[in-house]
Parts: sequence; C-alpha cells; structure tokens
Amino acid sequence: MTIVKPPLPSGTLENSRRLRRESTDAEHKLWQHLRGGRLAGLKFRRQHPVPPYIADFCCVEKKLIVELDGSQHTLETDAARTRYLETQGWCVQRFWDHDVLLQTEAVVDAIWNLAGKPDPHPNPSPDGRGAQRHDAHEYD
Repeated sequence: MTIVKPPLPSGTLENSRRLRRESTDAEHKLWQHLRGGRLAGLKFRRQHPVPPYIADFCCVEKKLIVELDGSQHTLETDAARTRYLETQGWCVQRFWDHDVLLQTEAVVDAIWNLAGKPDPHPNPSPDGRGAQRHDAHEYD
C-alpha cells in the first residue's frame, strides 16, 4: 500500500528552497557533519517542511528535528513551535548558533546521542551470551 502525501503549498516549498540557498554559517557548518549519512549513516534533510513549519534539520527515520537558534528567535515562539512538533511525534533539539560555530563536535555528539545510538535490543539473549559461564566439571 502506497501512502500518498498531499503536495506542499507552493509558498512552503519555495520558502524551504530559499532557506537552503541562504543558509547561515552555523547551518552550513552543521550540515557538513550531517549530510550524506556522515552521522552514524543517518539520513538528515535540511530545511525540511513539517507543516506548518520548516525544520532546520530533520531525520525522518528517528523523528528528530534539530533547530539552530540565532538572534532572530524568541523563547515564546520557539516554545510554541517545539510543543506543536512534539504533539506530532517529533523529538526537537535546539542549539544556539554560536554553540554550533564554537563547539561543533559537542553539538554533533549531542545529536548522535539522540539519534545515532542503536536502540537497545528488546529481547536479551536467554542463555546470557556475554556473561561468564561455568561448566559443572570446572569444580572437580
């Protein structure tokens, strides 16, 4: 069964494309670490429409949105946006532009901790593989 998504409004699509062309220094720097599966093989998209918003970076597989905040952001607007996206099932992580520029590796590590670590195996091995085993004749 194929799921057909409705087309995006042309204004949203054009705005998303414009934001990609006019990326900030922080967005450009972080994109160098996220693009092409460079972070744990995960596919990130930049300036990805999540109506009615456009996410700075998005990993659809992990339902993770990474937002970079600069001087144009306000706490109230960002909080409302985050709440809405979380109600839609997304995990939203925000970083300040200056942190991306000055502490890039720390930001990338934080993103990896959210998205890149493999999920714990739901069914641990019943025979305790990895645990030390003792044979009966060991005590003879």
